[in-house]
Amino acid sequence: MKQLWFHLMPYTDLPPSFTEEHDSVWVDIDAKLFDPEKAHGMYNDFLDELEFAEQQGFDGICCNEHHSNGYGLMPSPNVIAAALSRRTSKAALCVMGNSLALYNPPTRVAEEFAMLDVISGGRLIAGFPVGTPFDTCYAYSQNPSMLRSRYYEAHDLVKQCWTDESTFAFNGRYNQQGWVNPWPRPLQKPHPPIWIPGGGSVETWHWCAEMDYVYAYLSYFGYKAGRATLDGFWEEMERLGKDRNPFRAGFLQFVGVADTEEEALKLYREPAEYFYNRCLHVDPRWANPPGYITEATVRSKVVSQVQQAAVKAAQKVIEEHAMPTFEEMVDKGYVIIGSPDQVAEKLREVAVELNVGQMMLLLQFGNMNKDLAYYNTEMYAQKVKPQLDGLFEDEWENRWWPQPLDTAKRATPREVTL
Repeated sequence: MKQLWFHLMPYTDLPPSFTEEHDSVWVDIDAKLFDPEKAHGMYNDFLDELEFAEQQGFDGICCNEHHSNGYGLMPSPNVIAAALSRRTSKAALCVMGNSLALYNPPTRVAEEFAMLDVISGGRLIAGFPVGTPFDTCYAYSQNPSMLRSRYYEAHDLVKQCWTDESTFAFNGRYNQQGWVNPWPRPLQKPHPPIWIPGGGSVETWHWCAEMDYVYAYLSYFGYKAGRATLDGFWEEMERLGKDRNPFRAGFLQFVGVADTEEEALKLYREPAEYFYNRCLHVDPRWANPPGYITEATVRSKVVSQVQQAAVKAAQKVIEEHAMPTFEEMVDKGYVIIGSPDQVAEKLREVAVELNVGQMMLLLQFGNMNKDLAYYNTEMYAQKVKPQLDGLFEDEWENRWWPQPLDTAKRATPREVTL
């Protein structure tokens, strides 16, 4: 099993009164709440944490794309990955990812991802999310009814950029380009592994099966709530004649580790409450624009995480205690909290029951400070990760993992003497 360290880069200084005084953490969040000097420290702490995760032996480090929000400060994950490509040397760089429908032209994605793959020596995992309605339909004003068709066309153009060695013309509905010849081209052949972050759309399941991509379920609400989605995914894979290779699926889980369960519950209470009460305080009016959810998904009765988060936030406005307490977060599996052995046992259970081979861990969440993030990361790396290494690998091949250059062939920073 691959174990990846995921960072959302949340703004860690939203006021305690945020949910009472502000409608939403996304789209129309009050710009006056953003302090650039504080954010300077946050960004540099976050980059340090990602680099530390590689030093601790995580298989990959992850970043993603969001806009106009205090939930995640990464409007350009490629900028973050570029910094990491020079400051790391072993971990896969998992960019989850570029919201393809937002790029005009999408060749920009092909070029920037190729740069990252070449600079890093072939360590890139390319994520292609459709994107949340907050980011795509409101922050970037895309027509929700056209979002998926725009996304699919952008994907086709990017993939052709990576696999067609000629200069070609592309004449699509949304993109018309007479001379497409991107330099550089990716190091990995035919292209970097492609992962598709999803929230439960039936169409995304079908498309991952058709294209042989990883379906990565980025769960807010943990393994208990995520079981129905992963069960649906695997049922659909079986119906489509695909094998149950666990490396076809990725899953995101919040985790807090300490020497004892009692200590862990004490340490991670505040960061968890901050995340679920402030970072997920989203206004329902931004959650479900007409046309965003497809007919097939509506008929399947799959409810997106975005919609769930918005409903919970709305309930909190109506009912003072509608948001879960920390104890409920732990009980419902939003956050796995405990000693190293307890966490390892539970994560093994999650991986096996959900049949997931690409496990993404949120070990920094909410307003967790750098010292605690380092502690959580080190505890996991030294006492949990070894208990899970190798899971599934004796039976299944992970065809969706980067194939980097041999270390001997990679460029390394050199000291220059003048």
